[in-house]
Amino acid sequence: MNQENFNIIYSENYPKVMRLCLGYVNGNKVQAQDLAQDVFIKVWDNLKNFRKESSISTWIYRITVNTCLIYLRTNKKRKTTNNLPPDLKIHIDNDVENRESKFKQLYNCINKLNDDNKAIILLELEGLPQKEIAEIIGINYETLRVRICRIKDKLTKCVSNE
Repeated sequence: MNQENFNIIYSENYPKVMRLCLGYVNGNKVQAQDLAQDVFIKVWDNLKNFRKESSISTWIYRITVNTCLIYLRTNKKRKTTNNLPPDLKIHIDNDVENRESKFKQLYNCINKLNDDNKAIILLELEGLPQKEIAEIIGINYETLRVRICRIKDKLTKCVSNE
């Protein structure tokens, strides 16, 4: 694998990896960047072992999910919070503030899910095809569809109650 090929893989996949990492760390951009960097170090180190049994993006998503889950397990005692400076919100109008509040509620509810369900919904929110999500998670497609429905119901109830 040469540097040029890796650069293409990186540029095509970094935004998706970053968004997924942000979901795992409740919007903490610095931590998400660190996780994304860890993901691409693993991609670089293991690209020669990629067996092409799935698409490269599916493989990278699996690495991302695993990296984020390992991070969460090792840092379980430390709660992740959104560390925005207080003066940043002063200039945000009510609509944007309300939308941010809804997203924060949603991510708080997502963070209450178990690791598998969290991975499933974050990949679903990322817009991945459900068959690809099933492959990444390692369950069959029909089981995934049922779980997504249950997860969405659970999140709807959670967001409504907060």
